[in-house]
Amino acid sequence: MRFSGSLRQNHLFQRLYRKGKSAVGGLVVLYCRPNGTELNRVGVTVSVKLGCAVRRNRVRRRLREIYRLNEERFLPGFDIVVVARGRSVRADYRDLEREYLRLAERLHLTKTETAE
Repeated sequence: MRFSGSLRQNHLFQRLYRKGKSAVGGLVVLYCRPNGTELNRVGVTVSVKLGCAVRRNRVRRRLREIYRLNEERFLPGFDIVVVARGRSVRADYRDLEREYLRLAERLHLTKTETAE
């Protein structure tokens, strides 16, 4: 992630849950809040309820990779938390990516495409 850092401190996650905007989908939930910098900070949360460590880590890796590959689409200056839901364990990568980007657009986190 060239233009982003990771969100690791618990109080930042808690502040996002309390004061941030959210968008809910069937596979993931996205929370965002402006952070006042030129960088995005991204955190991924996967509950123990989703299964063993292997499954949780696979979902976590997929969500981080989706952000990494689409990083240039995101506007800078936001804290973003992605919470995996139960169906994300069995979801196809394309479906996961499609929903992730759809929710990001709903929260106005992506750059708008200009018609030429």
